[in-house]
Amino acid sequence: MRNLINFLLKYNHWFVFVLLEIISLVLLFRFNNYQGSAFFTSANYVAGLVYEASNQVTRYFGLTEVNKDLTARNVELEIEVERLSQALEQYTQDTTGIATLRENALKDYVLYDARVVNNSITHPNNFITIDKGSADGIRPEMGVVCGNGVVGIIYLTGQHHSIVLPILNSKSSISCKIKRTSYFGFLKWDGGSSQYAYVKDMPRHSEFTLGDTIVTSGYSAVFPAGIPVGTVDDMTDSHDGLSYLLKVKLFTDFARLNDVRVLGSFNGTEQAQLEDSIRSVQP
Repeated sequence: MRNLINFLLKYNHWFVFVLLEIISLVLLFRFNNYQGSAFFTSANYVAGLVYEASNQVTRYFGLTEVNKDLTARNVELEIEVERLSQALEQYTQDTTGIATLRENALKDYVLYDARVVNNSITHPNNFITIDKGSADGIRPEMGVVCGNGVVGIIYLTGQHHSIVLPILNSKSSISCKIKRTSYFGFLKWDGGSSQYAYVKDMPRHSEFTLGDTIVTSGYSAVFPAGIPVGTVDDMTDSHDGLSYLLKVKLFTDFARLNDVRVLGSFNGTEQAQLEDSIRSVQP
């Protein structure tokens, strides 16, 4: 304790100097608009660099688990595709037709690689920031997916960054269907766990069982049909009793989301314009 006191007494003039400098800087940046604006601009830039570096480190240490999940998912999909191909070949006796289907699966779409630089999962209205923007060909209303399934839809674009409206946002609504029976509804998130969402407006006569896979319906201009969303975990009646409410366990782990793909549709703009024109004339 005595050494600490001696140290403070020996260098007290330096401590006074630093304190006065801090007070001067606070007064300068707080009561002068230009200096304050310059300071906050620089501070935001530095904070962005620090945040991106932190994300790089976190992403690196999380790659092992992510790669395990993606490998398992890819194996499952390869097996499923092979079995479906064999079944289709036996049914149609046409191997060239199967090859054509594979080649044309995404012919109307272009894929953009992107990385998540900011993400939230605990708010009622979460958003995701990715490192690609209008200069990279990204535009609003594009779909965003990852290796496991659907992530969300592009909401706003800057020149080099974009904001994604994810499934974990109360304003998000994505048309989905039961893969096995094709009955469809709309995927919504009501808060709570980031692992679950709900398919609403599922007809009372629809056929499904717990464990059924939910995929995109393809009825919008954003996502093609068949992109995985999750599995049916539970079901209840809707509030009005006219439809079912399906609880869906999501395939996408938003807490470990790093790399994503943005889907650009060549025909999506035309479809969206036609649908908007119909809505504008409806009473």
